[in-house]
Amino acid sequence: MKPQLCSERRSRRVFLADTSMGLTGLALGTMLPRRAGAAPDGWLPPTGQPHFQPKAKRVIWLFMLGGVSHVESFDPKPVLNQFAGKQLSATPYKDVLSNPLTKENLKPFVAGQHDIRLTLYPLQSGFRERGKNGVQVSDWFPHMGGLMHEVSLIRSTWTTDNDHGAILQFHTGRHIFDGYLPTLGSWVHYGLGSMNENLPSFVVLGEPPGDCCGGLGTHGPGYLGPEHAGVVLGTNPENPLPFVSPGPGVTAEEQRREFEFLSRLNRLSTVEYPADPALRARIKSYELAFRMQMAVPEAITFKDELDETKKLYGLDNEITRPFGEVCLAARRLSERGVRFVQVYHGGAGNAWDAHKDLKKNHGDLAAKVDQPIAGLLRDLKQRGLLDETIVVWATEFGRTPGAQNSNGRDHHPFGFSVWMAGGGLKQGVVHGATDEIGFHAVENRHYVTDIHATVLHQLGIDPRKLDIPGRQRIDIDYGRAIGDIIA
Repeated sequence: MKPQLCSERRSRRVFLADTSMGLTGLALGTMLPRRAGAAPDGWLPPTGQPHFQPKAKRVIWLFMLGGVSHVESFDPKPVLNQFAGKQLSATPYKDVLSNPLTKENLKPFVAGQHDIRLTLYPLQSGFRERGKNGVQVSDWFPHMGGLMHEVSLIRSTWTTDNDHGAILQFHTGRHIFDGYLPTLGSWVHYGLGSMNENLPSFVVLGEPPGDCCGGLGTHGPGYLGPEHAGVVLGTNPENPLPFVSPGPGVTAEEQRREFEFLSRLNRLSTVEYPADPALRARIKSYELAFRMQMAVPEAITFKDELDETKKLYGLDNEITRPFGEVCLAARRLSERGVRFVQVYHGGAGNAWDAHKDLKKNHGDLAAKVDQPIAGLLRDLKQRGLLDETIVVWATEFGRTPGAQNSNGRDHHPFGFSVWMAGGGLKQGVVHGATDEIGFHAVENRHYVTDIHATVLHQLGIDPRKLDIPGRQRIDIDYGRAIGDIIA
């Protein structure tokens, strides 16, 4: 009798081990993930199905690194021109320093690395009413401003970190000193899984922040485990996945056989270690990596796009082309089933961090992103995708009403602007407000996890039902959906 090879022996135990490892729901976070910090053994998330009827299927998350000035973008404050150069204590608005709404958070900011700036600094850009609803927006954002009737503008967001750790805080809801916890994209992946088995469910485009500001943790899975991490992709269709490339001289057939062999070895190991989440993640990583080599280049190749679409994103202009390609790639990935596309602008240097020469800094950067982002909204709408896609524009904090280094503004977490569009949200709404000089969020205040809660609500997810045993989260982490902007 011919001896039976281990790979041919189909015991009940092997069969159960094999069938427990589906191909869906994977984000290729690490090829060799560590076990530490993963979800408890045996715990399986309720993935794949929303908890209630969703109004959206996917998210495009646009995040400007460094801290965009709210008063020179979507919340202009003409009073700053009136009292420019005056100390705050000499203006009618001196009492904002003792505003009871944020008094509890004030002391650590004053004593920290970044002091409150008391000499008011004039607006560095003009502004006017824009969009069909006449919302005041900076002249640096004419394209986005022209679409204010399509979005819900939230002018009352706040956070508690006044350094760039606020980037991590915006994505996890917790201070950077609390550690690397699951990010919003990871929660969406964990809760809903994939809509395309050939693409990761959670993709990251653009240049992520540096290690000082959360680094990979800003799109990381925390204790959810490596399967739920964001996959960083490039927008060059010739080399979008260098870490998954088969290498020179390796044919597709050779690589397929290599993956089959690795899969066979790994599956044999799962018989001995059936509950090892790191091993399951590794196997699915290899499987998805092979399929991604075909699917990803096609998703970010623009040759089949019409010239008018390319112009919409600014691909015909050297200033707007780089970020325009990122935004166009975001649309193409979204329409192919990627659940959460996280787009960074500003890179590891936190480019929007205008401690000096704010006028040049914001003027140059806004010129690079304004048309591509507006083009993305218009393109989604004309394709019928905006109704089921949530688009979020955000930054970690605003800039101080006061001056720093004579021609810049410092970090400002007390009140700043975010806008959201599509996915069952109201159009043309201005929600919340800061005071007359843009110091405090004073009306309908929203901690950053209220943005998370709104996104999850529109996706049909109840975050309380995603809790992991032993990892219960406090209430502020969940946030509360902003009912006033939900249609």
